[in-house]
Amino acid sequence: MKLRYLVAKLVCIGAVSGSACAQEQSGVDPEPLGEGVSAAAASITPEDYLRKLGVIAHDSMGGRDTPSPGLEMTASWIASEFERMGLVPAGDDRSYVQRYVIETVGPDQFRQSVSAPNVAGILEGSDPLLKEEYVVFSAHMDHVGIGTPNAEGDSIFNGADDDGSGTTAVLEIAEAYASLATKPKRSMIFLLVSGEEKGLWGSAHFTENPPVPTDRMVADLNIDMVGRNWPDTIAAIGMEHSDLGAMLRLTSEAHPELGMTAIDDIWPEERFYFRSDHYNFALKGVPVLFFFNGTHADYHGRDDEVDRIDADKAVRISQLIFYLGYELAMRPDRPRWNPESRRQIVPAP
Repeated sequence: MKLRYLVAKLVCIGAVSGSACAQEQSGVDPEPLGEGVSAAAASITPEDYLRKLGVIAHDSMGGRDTPSPGLEMTASWIASEFERMGLVPAGDDRSYVQRYVIETVGPDQFRQSVSAPNVAGILEGSDPLLKEEYVVFSAHMDHVGIGTPNAEGDSIFNGADDDGSGTTAVLEIAEAYASLATKPKRSMIFLLVSGEEKGLWGSAHFTENPPVPTDRMVADLNIDMVGRNWPDTIAAIGMEHSDLGAMLRLTSEAHPELGMTAIDDIWPEERFYFRSDHYNFALKGVPVLFFFNGTHADYHGRDDEVDRIDADKAVRISQLIFYLGYELAMRPDRPRWNPESRRQIVPAP
């Protein structure tokens, strides 16, 4: 018996809380990496990351407000990337784009309906049974659009960190998995939503109208603002609510070459767990982790630009999430909620 497993077993036996016992499943060593997995992770590079981010946070996208022409351009480009990677469309009518309706009030005070896009693609798993379960990787592609020009005449809020950084991470992770000759056992959903800045609109629609039942989604790994602040630390909000936290710590320990430490939520008073798209998955009973490095002086400002992104850090976070996703896709058991957290967060049927 491995020492790490023995320690977890003793903690579980000696504890009275469900949360301690929920860690037992994740006290074992990580699943062995299959052929090509390390090379796939290494294919996530700062150069490619910045190339993709440069498209998403370009002035031509107009700040990606929901709804806006720039957001539609962003969604179309992401869909073309998913097609290039060979992902299976998971949107409406066998496309990559899922649309939802927004009710707005026009200048004439009449109500009108417009729609906005989510973009989703699936990588099918390799196991005949486990491929019917899904690991979700999510981020929001929208930002806050265009505002009053500053002294330099810049009126576009490009949102390179918020959340161009997370959107790019999902694309990089998807491309890395798509490159594997042998795919992971479970299937994967790569999801870029809109409307997060307006109130989690896109993820609410997706979880109410999913391409597969939410009870077949084993986890959502949500990525938002991972390109700034500390170079060697990532906050993973929600670690205490399921044994995903223990899995993440073991994954981090197994990959010291990444130089990335996952820490708990250090801003509990901000209630970030309830403020990004993973929360809509949690409400459906899906265990979640929220990868987030906090706000900064350029948050929702014109200076949230690509040249301020720490691409090396964002790549190492992306690689850590890639390895965690592999662990989730390969192990025989699904992640488990802390029973008390589930009681408090997930609505009763």
